[in-house]
Amino acid sequence: MAIIPQKHAMPVQDPTERGHNFQEVALGYSRETAIAEAKRCLNCKNKPCVSGCPVNVNIPEFISKIVLEDFEGAYETIASTSSLPAVCGRVCPQETQCECHCTLAKKFEPVAVGRLERFVADWHNANSTSHAHVAEPNGHRVAIVGSGPSGLTCAGDLARLGYSVTVFEALHAAGGVLLYGIPEFRLPKRIVSKEVQTLKELGVEIATNVVIGKTLTIDELFADGYEAVFIGSGAGLPNFMRIPGESLKGVYSANEFLTRSNLMAAYREDSSTPIMKGGKVAVVGGGNVAMDAARTALRLGAEHVYIVYRRSMDELPARREEVEHAQEEGIDFRLLCNPVEVLGYNNPDNPRDERNGFVTGLRCVKMELGEPDASGRRRPVAIEGSEFDLDVDVVIIAIGTSPNPLIKSTTEGLETTRWGGIVVNEAGLTSREGIYAGGDAVTGAATVISAMGAGKLAARSIHAYLCGK
Repeated sequence: MAIIPQKHAMPVQDPTERGHNFQEVALGYSRETAIAEAKRCLNCKNKPCVSGCPVNVNIPEFISKIVLEDFEGAYETIASTSSLPAVCGRVCPQETQCECHCTLAKKFEPVAVGRLERFVADWHNANSTSHAHVAEPNGHRVAIVGSGPSGLTCAGDLARLGYSVTVFEALHAAGGVLLYGIPEFRLPKRIVSKEVQTLKELGVEIATNVVIGKTLTIDELFADGYEAVFIGSGAGLPNFMRIPGESLKGVYSANEFLTRSNLMAAYREDSSTPIMKGGKVAVVGGGNVAMDAARTALRLGAEHVYIVYRRSMDELPARREEVEHAQEEGIDFRLLCNPVEVLGYNNPDNPRDERNGFVTGLRCVKMELGEPDASGRRRPVAIEGSEFDLDVDVVIIAIGTSPNPLIKSTTEGLETTRWGGIVVNEAGLTSREGIYAGGDAVTGAATVISAMGAGKLAARSIHAYLCGK
């Protein structure tokens, strides 16, 4: 049978409609499309795609079961190594991981691994009546700090080995960045809730509204009988540009903007924590978070939304799919531009003027690409005399985040880097015995699947440590 050279297209909402609602953009494969796409897999003996997966999902095996219409068997194959199949099928950058290793990719488009994983997970959630198997308790207790992808993965793997696991979450709901950082139109909250519920069925306890480092310290966790601790607290401290005007009303970090919208329903008129929706919005940055913030601003009712990025489209770090969706929805990309000042209204003759201190624009300078910098990308260089102003009333800064220093400052002997990342060895062990860490708390902001890989590594290491102990 001749090979179909291209992936089967993912059906999506019409751009003119989805830009005004928070319903999921991608609609998912049908049964027939999933089977047809699965038949494109060559079922290679050396399984190159598996080497590109941070959690080592047996990709050819689960895809072969789709061909046989054994969808539950396909799900079980994925779930044997991944705690969050429905999440990964939606937000993982498969194009730079498993799919880029696909043998088909040498001549054609790779197999749509992510779309097939999503189909299998959604089929399971809609049709399966099975329940998680609860392991026999082994008598050991482990504490997990943070309920993001690394923490949930570590918790799930340890629970399956019989550990008594408690996840401590600072916010009022579990899910971490999956819940507060990724918008509903990319990752519905019901999906996250279902994955969390599955872990609860395994026996994992979730303790919300507990800020480790303030409500409890890590040393107090040990004193309470926990024998090991995994720190998966993420990177929730936003970075700013440190340019004039960043303290004006109407300037948000993307972290705050998305958290207020995703988790706190700030878009509602009766919200106790309202958000400035903006008539014209500028989002500074070019990653996935910038795309999420821009597309959220559009859905909140902004008349015009800009993406302001200092390099060209070729260097834009966001997933191609997210960039294409943003362009289809009308987001205005201002590339090779860099902000130098946030402009604001000021009436010195009337300090009580209610408009004082509010954003009125964003002053930018045009850039050109010079020689490569340490990251290997060409360094953007300002063009003298090229300043121009964008007429906006909300500015969202999406240039990255760093780990919160709270845990470091309250945990004696915990070594960190100069930018706040927790230092770990190849086993995920920190400078303190019994304390492990992974995900964004170690690396800074990265992908969901890489954080999950760190959680799996830590679970294996904690198991070996406690068995030896």
